[in-house]
Amino acid sequence: MSTTIEKEQPIVSVGTDADLDVQSSDDSSITYNGEERANRFKQRKTLSDIITILCCGVALISDGYQNNMMTMLNVIFSKMYPHDYTSSLKTRVSNSLLIGEIIGMIVIGLTCDYLGRKWAIVSTTVLIVVGCILTTAAHGATVTGMFWMIIVCRGAIGFGVGGEYAACSSSSSEAANESTKRRGGVFILVTNLPLSLGGPLALIIFMIVYCAAGEEHLPTVWRVCVGIGCVWPLAIFYFRYKMATSTLYKKSALKHNVPYSLVFKYYWPRLIGTCGCWFIYDFVTFPNGIFSSTIISSVLGSKTTMLKTAEWTLLLGIIALPGVFIGAYLVDKIGRKYLLMLGYSGYLVIGLVIGCGYDKIKKIVPLFVVFYGIFNSFGNLGPGNCMGLASSESFATPVRGTLYGLSAAFGKAGAAIGTQCFTAIQNNLGKRWTFIIAAILGSIGVGIAYFFIPHLQEEDLMMEDIKFEKYLRENGWTGSFGVEEDTETLEEQQEEVVEETKN
Repeated sequence: MSTTIEKEQPIVSVGTDADLDVQSSDDSSITYNGEERANRFKQRKTLSDIITILCCGVALISDGYQNNMMTMLNVIFSKMYPHDYTSSLKTRVSNSLLIGEIIGMIVIGLTCDYLGRKWAIVSTTVLIVVGCILTTAAHGATVTGMFWMIIVCRGAIGFGVGGEYAACSSSSSEAANESTKRRGGVFILVTNLPLSLGGPLALIIFMIVYCAAGEEHLPTVWRVCVGIGCVWPLAIFYFRYKMATSTLYKKSALKHNVPYSLVFKYYWPRLIGTCGCWFIYDFVTFPNGIFSSTIISSVLGSKTTMLKTAEWTLLLGIIALPGVFIGAYLVDKIGRKYLLMLGYSGYLVIGLVIGCGYDKIKKIVPLFVVFYGIFNSFGNLGPGNCMGLASSESFATPVRGTLYGLSAAFGKAGAAIGTQCFTAIQNNLGKRWTFIIAAILGSIGVGIAYFFIPHLQEEDLMMEDIKFEKYLRENGWTGSFGVEEDTETLEEQQEEVVEETKN
């Protein structure tokens, strides 16, 4: 039995059965067999375990792709429609995805706790595909009309992507909890890594399509680039449809009479931490991502080409990737809280270096891009890696999707506000202040993480479920935990066991 489990003995009921047991009576309790839980990693992993972990997170590449493709689409639209594509319209097009994500995170986060992770994941996948197709085919009686159709369709994509955050991250965390000791590192590699790869991938695809179509066929370039966004969710749709429900969700779900007043009373300190830290991270990183090509273009000068801007922006995205891998290595060693603080400290230091020395650094383009990339790499290292992980681990399984979705929605609200403020800050205070303000926010992020984010490493997520249930019982709640598996799901799992036995 692990040290963590021994510390929690007063609230743990150790059963005689090897498996977790959830009774369906009014006084139901989750029985915890410490020895069996400690040995769960030694059991043979089924194909469903692997598919659930991979397919839950990998499709988050859609978010990285859609946001970073917008970086180059802004350049294309400004070139194609210099008079119609005003700064206000540019902001609306950029923010449409974010607004959709906020709504999707809250709605799907809530419903995935009630209706199940699989239902939510399949629904969001379909919505992303449909939204991409409609955006690709966007037309209007006027140019402005076309852009409004793009805004609406990108909002639909955002709803799907936002829903994936809550459903996929919750499911991936629950599956990893049953399958691997280094849950944090695995979670990062299947969530934030695809999310971060979406940026370089979007730029590589843009450059290929741009070189193939040419400067004179820009409408073809942007429509093809948007349409390719359908590929990622479609590629894994079948596997998502066949994935099994996690053990934690089956044993701990609350489908009726959720006492939300008690939930928020119990989790409000952690919610301040996850919502506040995510808000700060997205306030800084999203406008910097969307307008990075604009920043680099201004540094390169007026004679630069669209392709050259894309190349430097791609380099910027690649330099930011090491932060993901370093964070994946460190997260299980130093914990989520301290990795978050390390990342925000990087914002503070590098942001001040770039901001205070902006006029000199911008004259040396490679140096500027390297510093800018390191700045973004610290974002990946800390909050980029840890916000999804901390938000999925800080809350019990019955409300994980809801509170994760709420935390992520605060993050996207920060992204929308940051995007709205970014141009105003540049125009009124100067470009250097975008980095100085990021540094100031980094210091605030360190404080919020220190006081409100729990120090989590590799504790069994079932322990949080037990503590949460104990709190509800002590406050008079008499509902029941757990869900019954339908016959179809049981048959699929039996078929899988038979196939693996044959192999």
